[in-house]
Amino acid sequence: MTTARIMTYNIQRCQGVNGEFNPDRVLNVIADAAPDIVALQKTGPGHLGDPIPYLAEHLGMGVYRDPAGTPAAFLSHLPLRGVQAFDLGDGGYCLRADVDLSGKRLHLLNLGLESAPGARSSQINRLLGPELLGNPSLVCPVLVLGDFADFFWSAGNLGLTSALRPALRPMWRATYPSRCPLFARDRAYLRGPVRVLDATINRSFLARQASSHLPLTLTVQVTDTRRFLPFAEFAGQRMEAAPG
Repeated sequence: MTTARIMTYNIQRCQGVNGEFNPDRVLNVIADAAPDIVALQKTGPGHLGDPIPYLAEHLGMGVYRDPAGTPAAFLSHLPLRGVQAFDLGDGGYCLRADVDLSGKRLHLLNLGLESAPGARSSQINRLLGPELLGNPSLVCPVLVLGDFADFFWSAGNLGLTSALRPALRPMWRATYPSRCPLFARDRAYLRGPVRVLDATINRSFLARQASSHLPLTLTVQVTDTRRFLPFAEFAGQRMEAAPG
């Protein structure tokens, strides 16, 4: 298949809006959307433990994360490769991974930014710089998603919209704060031949309790006409983004 359901969700270490650590609420919110891939932010571990192995086990998904402790992770039913964490500075972070969809490769960038204007502007400059979006090895379509930590129009957004296309979002796009959403902090951007066919935000009572952010789920289609060698063909290499 060349399409996949991809969710972005800031789970706030599974501490709900009442401050209670409850991974089951987050688990049920994710399961309700039935995504192929979940990009998680603020994963922990907190003082009450690491919820990610529990979520992965009960969802039947693989875990892809940075062993050094970057607070981002992917849960996925599909194999991911090239997983690499990047420090964006001032508390910002990015976890990159690649996925093949019927021979068409998609680069995934899972972000967590900070809301302070100076820090956020610097983090976006690093995102657009030579290590990430400015890296010539990113030759395939790109989906950038996560918590962009902004309120209305914030520092660095002009650079984002100049380099990337905003992905389709629901008409009422706010995701934060979950009890009374006012700001579209959780969203996605695109680059290259990839499009979003559908976008939904879970506004259920459970989702409003599970985290201070609501999850956004996208149905993504890669429209790239090129085909790439399967990941297995590049066994032993660090990067697997070269066109075949």
